[in-house]
Amino acid sequence: MILIKNGRVIDPANNLDGEYDLLIEDNRIKDIQKKGTLQKTQAEQVIDAKGKWVVPGLIDLHVHLREPGFEWKETISTGAKAAIAGGFTSICCMPNTSPVNDCAEVTKFILEKAEQAKAARVLPIGAVSVGRKGENMAPYSELFRAGCVAFSDDGSPIYNSALMRRALEWCLMLDARIHCHEEDTALSGKGSMNESPLSTKIGLRGWPTLAEEVMVARDIEMARYVKGKVHFCHISTARSVELIRRAKNDGIDVTAEVTPHHLILTEEAVANYDTSAKMSPPLRTAEDLEAVRLGLLDGTIDAIASDHAPHEEDVKLVDFESAANGIIGLQSTLPLILEFVADGLLPLNKAIEALSSGPARVLGRDCGSLGIDKEADITIINPNHKWTYEKNMILSKSHNSPFFGRVMQGCAETVLVGGKIVLSDGKFI
Repeated sequence: MILIKNGRVIDPANNLDGEYDLLIEDNRIKDIQKKGTLQKTQAEQVIDAKGKWVVPGLIDLHVHLREPGFEWKETISTGAKAAIAGGFTSICCMPNTSPVNDCAEVTKFILEKAEQAKAARVLPIGAVSVGRKGENMAPYSELFRAGCVAFSDDGSPIYNSALMRRALEWCLMLDARIHCHEEDTALSGKGSMNESPLSTKIGLRGWPTLAEEVMVARDIEMARYVKGKVHFCHISTARSVELIRRAKNDGIDVTAEVTPHHLILTEEAVANYDTSAKMSPPLRTAEDLEAVRLGLLDGTIDAIASDHAPHEEDVKLVDFESAANGIIGLQSTLPLILEFVADGLLPLNKAIEALSSGPARVLGRDCGSLGIDKEADITIINPNHKWTYEKNMILSKSHNSPFFGRVMQGCAETVLVGGKIVLSDGKFI
């Protein structure tokens, strides 16, 4: 039995925000009462959370763990431990591995490795097409039974409209969602940054916002026609946000996520050819940034996801157009979003929702809250800890990030997964 006392409990799913004590028994949340009410409980372990925020375990919808096939970039173990250090108790891993997660054997391998890591829960996302080639449907029922929680060809768009329709229809039977990387590759071509006057000025081929928006519009219509479930990954443009907002107003079952880097950085971050800020989709304009911030604020965007994409230095220390896309984000997402909160750009409750109950709703899973009898996945945040984001504190195998050297405030201090303390005072148990 564990008692967490004196903390500010924030649980958006249950409209809870105040000073409460929380009791854990048999790995589940047994009781939540006003501060001081449970003080006489005979708990084997007491965590004093005075001055801390006690929130549902954070959930990341979009993580690349690279294993199997690219273990020099990341492994399931290193990624799951980096997740815990960042306050995430559950992470969804994308299927663009080698072999691709398009069969039960790969799904089971991922789950076995995650169990051995004894860190964050790893929720596999299965491929939409065999080999992510966009030609033939993957065996969705087999993948779902093996443990996949959703389906995606992330890294590649589902370009074949007939395949997308069939996939949505099949996933209706599983009550599963398709997570879409929205890019018309005929329009984006070999673009390496946002198409704009800046791209022309610095001589880089541009990737127009239209390449994302036409695919978002198509898949909204797909979801409307089939009555299927679509999730839009890493939304980056103002028009995409408006299309999703209108679709939700029309009652279409679509959800969306945004990354911290698309909330914080603009295309100016690559003006000096900094490959650490090269993304897919690329960083956009200040107008796009403001639109995605508003989309998060008004609920058009359901979740914040890291899009943790680890790469070794060799594929970043090259010319800009040849460099790999993506950054690591498991240990920087929470403090970057807390910076938003501190700056008054996002209410704290909305931030916690976008990192917990919001992702849970996207997945359709009974998690992301501190409800009675729920599994005790809990993150305790120290909002006052000031620190500098440095390479030597990264648990991931890779160190590709434009945020190194940034002064952060707030961090995950203690993390429980399934009622077991995995991280205590910033140290692994």
